[in-house]
Amino acid sequence: MVQAVMEKQPDAAAERRETVLSVRDLTVGFGDNIVLDKLNLEVLRGEILGFVGASGTGKSVLMRTVLRLLPKRSGKIEILGADYDKVTEAERIALDMRLGVLFQHGALFSALTVRENIQVPMREYLDLPQDLMDELARLKIELVGLAPEAAEKYPSELSGGMIKRAALARALALDPDLVFLDEPTSGLDPIGAAEFDELIAKLRDTLGLTVYMVTHDLDSLFSVCDRIAVLGQKRVLVEGTIEDMLACDEPWVKSYFRGKRARAIVHESA
Repeated sequence: MVQAVMEKQPDAAAERRETVLSVRDLTVGFGDNIVLDKLNLEVLRGEILGFVGASGTGKSVLMRTVLRLLPKRSGKIEILGADYDKVTEAERIALDMRLGVLFQHGALFSALTVRENIQVPMREYLDLPQDLMDELARLKIELVGLAPEAAEKYPSELSGGMIKRAALARALALDPDLVFLDEPTSGLDPIGAAEFDELIAKLRDTLGLTVYMVTHDLDSLFSVCDRIAVLGQKRVLVEGTIEDMLACDEPWVKSYFRGKRARAIVHESA
C-alpha cells in the first residue's frame, strides 16, 4: 500500500501548480549518524503541507537544513525556483526575504516588545523610517488577531497563544511567499489550537501563502492540511491527502492515523 500511495499520479491541478520547494536526494548527518538519507520532497504553491513523523526522525533537522541553519552532506535544495548553492549573495538575501519562519515555542526575543520583535526582520533587510516600521508592525499585529495593546508587551507578559500569534506576525513581517511553521499548536489548549489552525488557513487564502508545517497535531492534519508527508527510515515514507494516510498500511502511518488516539477523529471523518 505504501508503494501504491507513493506512485499515485498527481491530479491535473497539482501538475499545473508551481513547485516552491524542491528537495532532491538530501543527506544530512552528524558525525557517523545519518539523520536523512537521499530524501525527496516537494511543496506546491498555495498548499498547506503537514510534515509528520515519530520523535527523533529528523523533522526539525530537515526544516533547519532547508533554511541553511544546518549543513547538508549532499543533495539539492531549490526554493522558489533557485538553487541555494548557486545563487549570489544578493540573490540569497532576496530569497531569504521571501521566507518566514515560526520556530517551536515562538523564539521571541525576551528583551524586546512584540512590536520590536516584529521589526527585527525589517531592520535586518530593509531601510525604513521608524514610524513606517511602527505602522507595519501594527498591521501585522492586527493581521494575526492580537489586540493593539499587545504591541508594547514583552513575551513574559503574553499567554502561550499570544506568543504563537506574535511569532507568526514576525514571520509575516516581510510579506513572505513561503512560511515554515515548527509545531505551531504545541502547548495550546484545543480551542486555542483550533483557532490558530483557522488563522493559518485564512492567511493562506487571503495572502496567497504556501505553508510548510511540522506538526504532531492530528486535528491540524485533518482540518487544514492539503497534503501530508510522513518522515521515517531517514526519508519521506509516504505523502498524499488525509485519505491516503487513512488507507495506508505502513505500520507507523496506520498506528498514527488509525490508532486509539485517532479513533474519534477517524470516525468523524468517515
